Amino acid sequence: MKLLSLLFLLAPLLISCEAAEDQLPRDCNDIYNTNKKLPSGVYIIYPSGYSSAVQAYCDMDSEGGRWTVFQKRMDGSVNFYRPWVEYKRGFGNTAGEYWLGLDNIHELTRFQDCELMVDMEDFDGNKAFARYSSFYIYAEFEGYLLHVSGFNNTGGAGDSLSYHDQQKFTTFDKDQDELSGNCAKKYLGAFWYNQGHNANPNGVYRWGADNTLHYIGVEWSAWKGVNYSLKSISMKIRPLI
Repeated sequence: MKLLSLLFLLAPLLISCEAAEDQLPRDCNDIYNTNKKLPSGVYIIYPSGYSSAVQAYCDMDSEGGRWTVFQKRMDGSVNFYRPWVEYKRGFGNTAGEYWLGLDNIHELTRFQDCELMVDMEDFDGNKAFARYSSFYIYAEFEGYLLHVSGFNNTGGAGDSLSYHDQQKFTTFDKDQDELSGNCAKKYLGAFWYNQGHNANPNGVYRWGADNTLHYIGVEWSAWKGVNYSLKSISMKIRPLI
């Protein structure tokens, strides 16, 4: 009886906590919907509830805004050649270069249909982007397997990501690619490698065209070809409306 009485007294508090958690912004789309005049910048999101608070860069301008950026390269200030545990949890400077974390990306895409946009710029100031109408990744026990489809070429970047569809994520200390060796070690990055790559956004930050060492730069081959390392690239998602 005492336990039942205690549960009865706690019920309103528990309901209140659940309601408060439901109001937490899960992604940049939720933040945008609270105030459509908010600028692009760093905000706190909660991919899987109150205990999952994490900073993310929200792009409120590109192609209608609402984008949660999960990967950003811009100046080479952050080392992206990192082990599995760091790609799992995330790293870097959210106001600059960073990776949001595979667990967070999974949580953001597991319960809602999301689209993906990849923005990029070369060292001559030219810009392009690629969009995909469907993007999600599976949980860690499934290797963070990538699903990406629905390429749209309106941004002019070309399609370098479909080759990586249905691939697991590979780092230098966790080999899950289709190559007999380890693609992360070979291309000095971490990604959903296949037997190689058409995109290597987490590769070594270099300055434009450089074939001294092959295929290790920040590359999107459909736009600039192989051995051209981009000035900037960012990968971002938002729920489909």
